[in-house]
Amino acid sequence: MPSTSLAAWPFDNTYARELAGLHAPCQPSRVPAPRLLFLNLPLATELGLDPATLAGPGGADLFAGNVLPPGAEPIAQVYAGHQFGGFSPQLGDGRALLLGELVDRAGRRRDIAFKGSGRTPFSRGGDGKAAVGPMLREALIGEAMHALGIPTTRALAVAATGEPVYRERPLPGAVLTRVAASHLRVGTFQFAAARGDGARLRLLADYAIARHDSDLVGTPGRYMGLLARVAQRQAALVAQWMNAGFIHGVMNTDNMTVSGETIDYGPCAFMEAFDPQAVFSSIDRQGRYAYGNQPGIARWNLARLAEALLPLMVEDEVAAGGDEDAAAEGLVAQATAVIDAFPAQYEAHLRQGQRAKLGLALTDPDAGAGTDGGTEAATDPGPDASLADDWLALLHAQRVDFTLGWRRLADAAAGDEAPLRALFTDLPALQGWLARWQARCSLDSGDTPGERARRMRRANPWIIPRNHQVELALEAAMEEGDLGPFDRLLAAVRAPFEERPAFAAYAEPAPAAVTAAYRTFCGT
Repeated sequence: MPSTSLAAWPFDNTYARELAGLHAPCQPSRVPAPRLLFLNLPLATELGLDPATLAGPGGADLFAGNVLPPGAEPIAQVYAGHQFGGFSPQLGDGRALLLGELVDRAGRRRDIAFKGSGRTPFSRGGDGKAAVGPMLREALIGEAMHALGIPTTRALAVAATGEPVYRERPLPGAVLTRVAASHLRVGTFQFAAARGDGARLRLLADYAIARHDSDLVGTPGRYMGLLARVAQRQAALVAQWMNAGFIHGVMNTDNMTVSGETIDYGPCAFMEAFDPQAVFSSIDRQGRYAYGNQPGIARWNLARLAEALLPLMVEDEVAAGGDEDAAAEGLVAQATAVIDAFPAQYEAHLRQGQRAKLGLALTDPDAGAGTDGGTEAATDPGPDASLADDWLALLHAQRVDFTLGWRRLADAAAGDEAPLRALFTDLPALQGWLARWQARCSLDSGDTPGERARRMRRANPWIIPRNHQVELALEAAMEEGDLGPFDRLLAAVRAPFEERPAFAAYAEPAPAAVTAAYRTFCGT
């Protein structure tokens, strides 16, 4: 159902063309009264699309799925996944459709996909629809993550459908258009591997390499190389989550991308009072995906990717003349070494981010091995790591807001400790730590207090999507059709490092009682 009223999008469809058996063709459901709620003008420009055309009369029909741009070949992707530790051999896009791929102005291939566009062959009894609130939530959090410099999928648009979706009660329906480096997941590899389909698994792995690690194309050991690259990207990503106080909430293997982008903003949340055990997701009753567990879960997911790729590695060794049992044993050892290297890689990224947040030089000359991103575990984390760990312990012990604690430390760097002291009840403990931090700062020659404070304010946001503000904005949009609160919050989170009086309310934490009772939901 192409439309000639909208300019043609220069689609390519490599996933549909090259990976038969890993998707099914499917069309979006028609909706009665499409209305454009959100259009990401900067992203549209980045993709080489015409924002004026998209915002025009045909935009709502397009983004609700009533018409498709020429060249789109909608498909639902199939994948498997470990969900809260239990393996489901077939999941797939139950309410999403990949329309195709665009090469953006920077030469990057980007997926364009619908979410909430109706039933697919993988809906498993669901209606395939989505509500306005969760779709606007994904748009909002994705833009916040992008502004924080954290790799993420992003929403190009959200369109209301004019029809209800039925959950605990009727809710206004919506379709989101998502842009991603790709939608390849650990679970995609698990799907092919679980079926013993070596040929399809090889096609998939070679496709992923060509798309995300093209220098590995055709090289010996490329599948081990792919595993190592995915591990490196995930180490960097999860470290950024941790340094922003972000809790993904549902780190199933079908929600871990090989591209290293954050995907799926269902039950996610940002921490307020620092607590390594913080959990907000209503479905995470055992705390599997608590804030402090995220690095370990990432490693666990990577081990599942290694298991899926191992048959290809063994097959190549045998084809080269190796003994199958010896090849398997050696490759398991190599893959284990890649997985075992993950904690040190993660630690290196975490500590680099913490040094920036502390206003320190980005090297710790007294640290032990492993802090440079190597594969060996650090024998001594070094004084900078101890300083960061003790700061976090101080935040935890005094229930200090994670974001404001770091931000007000920048004020202290500039010589004004009063805003920081106002966050603490045990001032002697704070003062003892500040003395250590100031002594460490003095070792970085050539730094003035003003320069350090400015640098810290570029590393420590003033505004994050505060959970209560997100809920207020979504409630207004869903219950009253009022997008004003959403638009204002969006403007605030798109400039998270700037302190502007007009957005001061968005920097304030919720009352402790509100945060204690706050729960997030998957939005399905």
